[in-house]
Order: sequence, then structure tokens, then C-alpha cells
Amino acid sequence: MLLQTVRPNIVQSIRAYRPEDLLAAAQAAGQHFLYANLTAAQSKQEVLEAIAQAFLFPAHFGKNLDALYDCMTDLVHKAGAQPGFVVVLEQLPDNPRFDREAREQLLDVFRDAADFWAERRIPFRCFYSFQ
Repeated sequence: MLLQTVRPNIVQSIRAYRPEDLLAAAQAAGQHFLYANLTAAQSKQEVLEAIAQAFLFPAHFGKNLDALYDCMTDLVHKAGAQPGFVVVLEQLPDNPRFDREAREQLLDVFRDAADFWAERRIPFRCFYSFQ
């Protein structure tokens, strides 16, 4: 199975994996699959808005990195036992409005979320690609 070849709590480039295969692997493992295609997003605000919409965050989502972390951890944790997560962030922008520093800050939120879930022994795998 595809997920057995990937550490259970990691944020990594999507590389040779296809979103369709990751979806199938998540379904086979009974885990949540969260997918955001960020092709149209060009700024940090647009990236956060696209993720919030794709992941069905609540209307009160603050559209900042702290709120993103809260939605990926506390909000979900309070919803009850979780089977695990496969997250795909496809086509992160690579431009002056969303530069390397902004990308790393965003990915740090997902790394922190992976650590949060690792402490609870819940798999959290995040895959990303760039435009």
C-alpha cells in the first residue's frame, strides 16, 4: 500500500505521487483526504482562502497562519477520534507575492500540525507541489 512507504507524520514534496493515488490510499486506510488545488492563488491571502474553502473550514476562519493551525489541529481534535490524514496542497504559488519565505511559513504550519498529530499517534501526511 502506498502509505506504508511514507512516514506517518511528514510534510514532503508530492514528487512521483499522484493526487488520485493518494486519495485511493487514504480511502483504503480509512483516513481523511484533504485536497486543495492552489493554481489560481497568487498571494498568501488567496492561498489561505483557497485552503479554507477546499477543506471546508468554518465561516469564522481568520485567514491567517494561526487560524490555519487551529483548524488543522484543535478544531479537528475536538471533533472526536481521528483515523489519520492525507493532505495535498497542489500548485503552491511561486512568485513575488508568495515567495519562498511565505511558502516555508505555510509549510511550517503543516509541519507543526504533523507534530501535533504525531503526539497523539495519528498519521498526518502532507504532500505539496509548486506552480
